[in-house]
Parts: sequence; structure tokens; C-alpha cells
Amino acid sequence: MTDVELRQLRCLVAIVDEGSFTDAAIALGVSQAAVSRTLASLERALGARLLRRTSREVTPTGTGLRVVSHARRVLGEVEDLVREAASGHTRLRIGYAWSAVGRHTLAFQRRWGATHPETDLQLVRVNSATAGLADGACDLSVVRIPLNDTRFDSAIVGLERRLCVMASDDPLARRRSVRLADISGRTLLIDRRTGTTTTELWPPGARPATEDTRDVDDWLNVISTGRCVGMTAESTANQYPRPGVVYRPVRDAEPIAVRIAWWRDDPHSATQAVIELLTSLYRTS
Repeated sequence: MTDVELRQLRCLVAIVDEGSFTDAAIALGVSQAAVSRTLASLERALGARLLRRTSREVTPTGTGLRVVSHARRVLGEVEDLVREAASGHTRLRIGYAWSAVGRHTLAFQRRWGATHPETDLQLVRVNSATAGLADGACDLSVVRIPLNDTRFDSAIVGLERRLCVMASDDPLARRRSVRLADISGRTLLIDRRTGTTTTELWPPGARPATEDTRDVDDWLNVISTGRCVGMTAESTANQYPRPGVVYRPVRDAEPIAVRIAWWRDDPHSATQAVIELLTSLYRTS
């Protein structure tokens, strides 16, 4: 592992921003020789030349441009960390793949802000199986399929009905609800990474044909053409009302469990509060 220090990144950014080693030294409050040594140590650590230096100007190399871009992000994250720690505020990022917590989303955000003003809540859409938890994009995630991974733990906060989604001029759209058998002869559009629907909902010999999608907007666009139908949690209907499609309950399908997931060995301090608030919202709906 190459050792790269924050002071080296600050030095590189200062040289680029100030335009010269002399001005960078003034901005950093060190000697010009110290700036030169720090840059040289960074280039040795990375094994690449980062700056072109002439008598008139200093410009980044191609590699230098990429390193400067990364350095700005790293330094920005460190500044946020220091500011957050100093203010006593914390940040809570909750990932979701398609539809957060549906009709409870706004109430959750408002009640959280009123009861936990010391913790900034951010909802992050990440279309992955763990809704961003595995890759560090969030601290907690809303998932509707069990995470069969021992690194994570989860708790059920509510249940949602399964809905069939179809074009508004589909013959099934005239009904108030449908059955699984009504869908078995159709083509079902599914997201195998994050979706809650598989053909195992139907008995062998009566399973619908399937096509794949990877995004909720594409899913809705294809369904609106009438070529496919979909099945989803009722939260999708709240989050994505769309002209040209209708949602109908599937009355003989099992409900979908809504889970909050977290890293088993590193739970966020607000995990229990999130579980309690969401459980209350689902229970009273």
C-alpha cells in the first residue's frame, strides 16, 4: 500500500491553484524548498510525474490532472469530517434502490428532522442489491429482499402489498385487483438485482415469461407500451405515478417485507431510532 499523506495532497492542490511553487509556499505558510520536497515525495510515492515546471509556469501532466481531481475530493471529505465532528452533528445516509419507503418517505423525513435535528438525514438512490450499503454509499439501506450476507444485519419495519403494473389500456386495467394466474400468460419485466419479483411466485408450468430491466424509469417506459407487465411493492406506486400505467393489487400474492439493513460489526448510532420511527409509520398506516 502506497503511503500518501494529506499534506502532500494539500501541497499539490496549492501549487495548481496558486500557479507557482513560490505562491503555494506563501499560501501554505512554508518555505519554497519544503513545497518542492513535498511534491517530490508525492511523485515518488505514486511513481508518476504530476507537474511540468518551466521558467514561466507550472502545469499538471495528464496524470497530475487526475490526481488533483481525486485530491480535491479527499480533502473535501476530510474537511466535512472535521466540521461534522466539531459541530456535534452527524450524518445519516439511507440508501434505497427504487422507492425509499413509499408514501411514508416525506413523513419520515419531516419527523426525523423534528425529533433528531442533530443528525442530518440524506436519502441516496443506489440501484444495487444492498442499495449502496456494500460499497459504502450509505450507512443504512432500505431493502425488500433478504440480504444473504453475514456481513449485514437487518430488521423488518413494515409490510407492503404486491401490485401488478400494466399499461393503462391493458384489459386487466379495468379490474380493481388481479390474481397471479392472470399474469402467468404474460411477459413479466423484472430487475434481477434489486427487484422483489421472481417466477417462483407461480407454480411450475404456470410461470410467466420474463425480460430484464435495470432501472425503474426504463421499467415503466416498457410497461407503458403494453409489451410487458410488472409486479412491485406498493411503495413504487407512491413514488412513481406515471401517465400511461396503472397499478392494481395482486390479491393472492404474499406481501413484501420492508427491511432496514446495516453493517453487523459497525452499526450507525441512529439505527435503532430509524427502525422505531419507520415501524411506527408502517404500523399506523
